[in-house]
Amino acid sequence: MSNPRVGFISLGCPKALVDSEQIITRLRTEGYQVSSTYDDADIVVVNTCGFIDAAVEESLESIGEALAENGKVIVTGCLGARADEIRARHPQVLSITGAHATDEVVAAVHEHLPPAHNPFTDLVPPQGIKLTPDHYAYLKISEGCNHRCTFCIIPSMRGDLVSRFVDDVLLEAEHLANAGVKELLVVSQDTSAYGVDLKYQTRDWKGRAIKTRFYDLAEALGDLGVWVRMHYVYPYPHVDDVVPLMAEGKILPYLDIPFQHANSRILKLMKRPAAAENNLERIKAWRDICPDITLRSTFIVGFPGETEQEFEELLQFLTEAQMDRVGCFAYSPVKGAVANELPDSVPEEVKQQRLQRFMAHQAEISAARLQRRVGKKETVLIDEVVAEGAVARSKADAPEIDGQVFIDGATHLKVGEFVDVELEEADDYDLWGHLV
Repeated sequence: MSNPRVGFISLGCPKALVDSEQIITRLRTEGYQVSSTYDDADIVVVNTCGFIDAAVEESLESIGEALAENGKVIVTGCLGARADEIRARHPQVLSITGAHATDEVVAAVHEHLPPAHNPFTDLVPPQGIKLTPDHYAYLKISEGCNHRCTFCIIPSMRGDLVSRFVDDVLLEAEHLANAGVKELLVVSQDTSAYGVDLKYQTRDWKGRAIKTRFYDLAEALGDLGVWVRMHYVYPYPHVDDVVPLMAEGKILPYLDIPFQHANSRILKLMKRPAAAENNLERIKAWRDICPDITLRSTFIVGFPGETEQEFEELLQFLTEAQMDRVGCFAYSPVKGAVANELPDSVPEEVKQQRLQRFMAHQAEISAARLQRRVGKKETVLIDEVVAEGAVARSKADAPEIDGQVFIDGATHLKVGEFVDVELEEADDYDLWGHLV
């Protein structure tokens, strides 16, 4: 009898991707095979996203496609918190669970597709099964969030902050590094709050006492000899302590900080944590300590009540902050979000105009900052080799969301290899260079 085969669709953010990896790892240890097509799969698991309306619709459409193509579908992920909504559209699904529900998903697979044989006959590598390329991996350090931002419903789907103990995180990170991973992308809903729920409990790691907190984790990860990139870092004061580690080269000089807006009134309406911080002063201080630091952020335009003057204040913040990498979204009402009840909604046409103005403004800043790097030598990590040459990323570039470095003609390079390049050209977001 052949091993049962499970198809997998993973939608949404890197935190959901880690959930998918954990589920697949468990299933592989029990002898299940993973199928990349509907036809070969005996059952399909869809890990959904429910953050904004577009993501909800994509999740519902993916469930429908899996049902049409395969017929046996288990649903998990953030949208699982709205099971009634899923069943109203797709009553045939076999099981629905919420986010971060590895045990429940595996139990559902057992129920509808029992394992075929002794789990000890299928060996899984210590780092588990990863859905990312071999040379980088996401490292999720906590689940959930203690904040109640008015535009967000993630705590209602993923719960309050639940941190992993630091020794557990470091063991996974070590397995990944030993397996050849060259870059670890640290993710959570609120990375700088890591460990607060555990009262920063001290754990033993190879004879060292290490606290379960943001700084100690960053310092320990810096000993692994791989790139360590920090995502979703709220700008609490203690984040300043980590910047010297970047200046020393322990972790990448890169901070992904979701500022969301610059106007204090809008930030209060959003109920953003650390809304009262003087972020321009902080950014200047970080650059004084670590001149090479790359700052990425995301912003929302057209939030309910946002005036033209408040939007102009946001553009002025971009000018003064000189952020390296920026994403922006026009505000979209999310079912169940408190912000839906706020007065003075911004017309859709105005939202889209502001989004375009924002992105055009930031493109000029990004282009100017990249031009300053032309002529310099940098180490890059090869992501892909194609007919024209190699596609790489610098320390300033996270996969999927930031820019790339193109090396013409370098077809002899290998994916996952570090090489030195001299940068010779830039556009708004990407760079071109040649091997040193």
